[in-house]
Amino acid sequence: MRRSQLFTKTSKTIPADEQSRNAQLLIQAGFIYKVMAGVYAYTPLGLRVIEKIKTIVREEMNAVNGQELIMTNLQPREIWEGTGRWDDEIVDIWFKTKLKDDTELGLAWSHEEAIVEMMKQHIGSYKDLPVSVYQFQTKLRNELRAKSGIMRGREFVMKDMYSMAVDAKQHDEYYDSVIEAYKRVYDRLGIGKDTYITFASGGAFTKFSHEFQTICDAGEDIIYLHREKNIAINELEAVKTSEVGNIFNFGTEKSEKMDFTFTNEAGEKQYVHLGSYGIGITRLMGVLVEKLSDAKGMVWPMVVAPVQVYVATVGQSEKVVQTAEELYKALTVAGIEVLYDDRDARPGEKFADADLMGIPYRVVVSEKTLEQNLYEVKARTQDTPELLEINELIKKVAGNLA
Repeated sequence: MRRSQLFTKTSKTIPADEQSRNAQLLIQAGFIYKVMAGVYAYTPLGLRVIEKIKTIVREEMNAVNGQELIMTNLQPREIWEGTGRWDDEIVDIWFKTKLKDDTELGLAWSHEEAIVEMMKQHIGSYKDLPVSVYQFQTKLRNELRAKSGIMRGREFVMKDMYSMAVDAKQHDEYYDSVIEAYKRVYDRLGIGKDTYITFASGGAFTKFSHEFQTICDAGEDIIYLHREKNIAINELEAVKTSEVGNIFNFGTEKSEKMDFTFTNEAGEKQYVHLGSYGIGITRLMGVLVEKLSDAKGMVWPMVVAPVQVYVATVGQSEKVVQTAEELYKALTVAGIEVLYDDRDARPGEKFADADLMGIPYRVVVSEKTLEQNLYEVKARTQDTPELLEINELIKKVAGNLA
């Protein structure tokens, strides 16, 4: 990827209508575009981060035998009326609309009812269970407040998974396996040590739930920690957190309302045990920005950074440009993602952009370094650069990517 071909531009100006640090930086760096409060478009750089977060989540959901699919956003009223969740007094975040023939529709804020309605066509016997399905989809919620940038949106990307089991024992075993899968997700994203599982109200989903809360000054929640025992309970240390995942045990309540049954080994009809598991993908992106940014800009972990290396030239001499082109190709061949700043711009502008974008490594090509056949390499989290030859550079970056 070349800066000269990237349509987005960076900005030194903090957006006046944004209160949250995550939205300010993401807009300044050209990762997102604000359409309205709580509604953001994601540009090529932002989309690369989202897709990498999704890849990590997808791998962990597949590891617990989740099967990926995609459901529709348009939802018929009748499916949700059966469980009482069409009622605006029970679920107050619906976006509702109508077809031209006046048929009422809802724009999905979740998919439990829709999944059950579909799975009723495929599950008939105990031999069909257990099973779990998941999706990455844009959810639409008519939130009253949308002041936390991409951490609380009216339109956002979510991973939602739904499990079906023959009984409480089978369900609990799977439920526990998902808890461990979620922990692995947060560990891989670099926030595992600051993420705690808590017991919470189930809101519009069910009576109770488990939430995964990450310590974050920009968070909207408060939890109470006993750090040494790695637990979060009441009259202990109060910290601000952001919810980065939640899981729900529905038991057979929803199955009973929707007549979702299977035939057991004795030939008897039984209700399916259900679970629901959510991770806000775009919210996770916002949390990473809030937690890992500094005065210069964002600081992406290697695993989700849009690229691993920002190549910048000092000067536009033929030798510098040719060497930068060769470096760009060599890094790409080595499997390293590169944003090559090939603009005729001041070095300070290029360096500031690399920091603002949070790219893990900045590599500078200049007449001075070429005299020694070396490259100036600086990690985003370090103040002092080092001089490396090409093979050392590739080994260093590739080693941290593995």
